[in-house]
Amino acid sequence: MTDSEDTPEAGEADGETGGTAIRRDRFSGGPARGFMSSLAADERIFAADLQVDRAHVVMLAEQDIIDDEDASAILAALDDVEAAGHGELPDAEDVHEAIETAVIQRVGPEGGRMHTARSRNDEVATCIRYRLRSDLFEALETVVGAREQLLDAAADHTETVMPGFTHLQYAQPVTVAHWILSYEGPLARDTERLLAALDTTNQSPLGAAAFAGTPFDVDRERTAELLGFDSTVANSMDATSSRDFLVETTSALTTLATTLSGMAEDLVVYSGRDYLEISDDYASTSSIMPQKKNPDTLEIVRATAGEAQGALQRLLTTLKGLPRSYNIDLQEATPPAWTAVDAVPPALEVATGALTTAEWHEDVLADEAAAGFSTATGVADRLAMAGVPFRTAHEVVAAVAEDLEPGRDAPEIAELEAAAEEILGEPLTAYVDEETLAATLDPVESVAMRDSAGGPAPDAVADQIEGARGRLSADESAVADRRDAVAGALDGLESEVADYV
Repeated sequence: MTDSEDTPEAGEADGETGGTAIRRDRFSGGPARGFMSSLAADERIFAADLQVDRAHVVMLAEQDIIDDEDASAILAALDDVEAAGHGELPDAEDVHEAIETAVIQRVGPEGGRMHTARSRNDEVATCIRYRLRSDLFEALETVVGAREQLLDAAADHTETVMPGFTHLQYAQPVTVAHWILSYEGPLARDTERLLAALDTTNQSPLGAAAFAGTPFDVDRERTAELLGFDSTVANSMDATSSRDFLVETTSALTTLATTLSGMAEDLVVYSGRDYLEISDDYASTSSIMPQKKNPDTLEIVRATAGEAQGALQRLLTTLKGLPRSYNIDLQEATPPAWTAVDAVPPALEVATGALTTAEWHEDVLADEAAAGFSTATGVADRLAMAGVPFRTAHEVVAAVAEDLEPGRDAPEIAELEAAAEEILGEPLTAYVDEETLAATLDPVESVAMRDSAGGPAPDAVADQIEGARGRLSADESAVADRRDAVAGALDGLESEVADYV
């Protein structure tokens, strides 16, 4: 994925002189060639390069920059190169040089016309965007699919009470559905970030040439249209030297991986506390302790966040301080993005699968929901709702909690009465009757009373699920519309190529 300002005569790429379509003998050997070569790694963009070549050749013919006969021969040769596959390409510095060399070997010197009015600089930038676009579609479809699974799981557990934590300490009772939705929300924002990255990526650099444009009468909008890009990157120097779209994609995937790491950690902790049992499909056993069932896949999901964060840091460090315009450092900018693209979506599938197939131990959850006097805040809220200043109500409940014996999850009403008498100077029943107070101490009732928007009460959770399904439907349509637009454009490119071949 490199470029050179040296342009040999097409006839020198005959394989007999040691040169290629780009490198003369002088530049074709030595240890540095292997050091600089990206041909093996470029297999990922082999198909993309062929499509970019086709669109460029069609445009050149339409603009009368090359004649139809040469276009036909080149396009037929590209089909032959594609059929042979990446493994049959001649040795070269990168896939772009190898394909051009292979075309010239099949067509003769006229095959070199395929590179008219472009550089490998705009070619590689276009290929990366083309391939990354496909990867982003796959990532987006994985995310929206995961969200749908989470919403279905949440709908099954709107009344399954469980303990909620802050600082890993028992805090307030919630529901399994409320906890699941706490992860669906970030995934919805991850969808927005990935859609934004897709739109940034889906702009064509082709036609910018090395960085300073070309004297040929090229039609950049036409090649963008043929390749399914939404628009062109307007400035030719920006088009070849910017890789911010890689940063945007890798950053979005790293944010997603960070969310997944939290989800995986929760599931590991809950598994250890017997709140749930991970399906055998997402667990393994010990090599020496046969009774063990380990949530190994989720531990790998946690590690994926580090892999993605490392990729993002590598990418940013590579791009930091590069002068305009093209520098071969940019060859090292794409592998970190591929790392994130390859690692994060599969981790999402595993984490979602582990969550949605887990068996929740509802009896254990119900017992644990009351642990550590987790309804204390609800009692203070109830007093405040009856007219006691919240800070005073907090003081009453705190006094009871401080004296609560270890192993007891909740105080008796008499203990609350005594604390209120001491702090308020009057009976607690002057504010709240015993029946209401007893209900407030029940985790199920405590959850039900917290019915504010976004809260854990079953009705509030049902509203959240309904809203989330609406957002999900809109996002599914947004992804599908973009994918359909690209597919339609590529069908058009195929039809145009067929007119020549």
